[in-house]
Amino acid sequence: MARIRTWTVSDEFWALAEPLLPKSRRDPKKQYQRKPGAGRKATYGDRLYFEGIVYVLRTGIQWNAFPRKQFEGLGSSALHTRFQEWEKNGFFLAIWKKGLALYDELEGIAWQWQSADGVQVEAPLARESVGPNPTDRGKKWKQAHARGGRAWRPALARRQRSQRA
Repeated sequence: MARIRTWTVSDEFWALAEPLLPKSRRDPKKQYQRKPGAGRKATYGDRLYFEGIVYVLRTGIQWNAFPRKQFEGLGSSALHTRFQEWEKNGFFLAIWKKGLALYDELEGIAWQWQSADGVQVEAPLARESVGPNPTDRGKKWKQAHARGGRAWRPALARRQRSQRA
């Protein structure tokens, strides 16, 4: 059974997102000629940029860890620059609004009362799957010392100053 790749952009979703894109900086009708070894670098389509952004946001990787080979050589800095441009122009907010409107048509949203809940705690099974912290390797946890700092206890529990040792 093939794994579902949650970062892939379907044709239906792209058809909804494409009209919301900000205007391109380059004229798509103009033919740019490139001399051998000079000129502008090859440009990538908006869909490839969008798929790369969705990949980074969905997987949670850092921008610099973006896998170029999976996305036709698209670089992480160019991808991040395009993400910042689109965010500044309100593209992602427009997608959010469009998605809410579509969901409201399909299922209906009770706009009178909404709440969000969340918890930030350590995952209960994280230690089992990852193992102990490597920085704790040299610490002697089993050799706990007594409260006073001594590993041994004196023969007398307590003595008066007037008594000789």
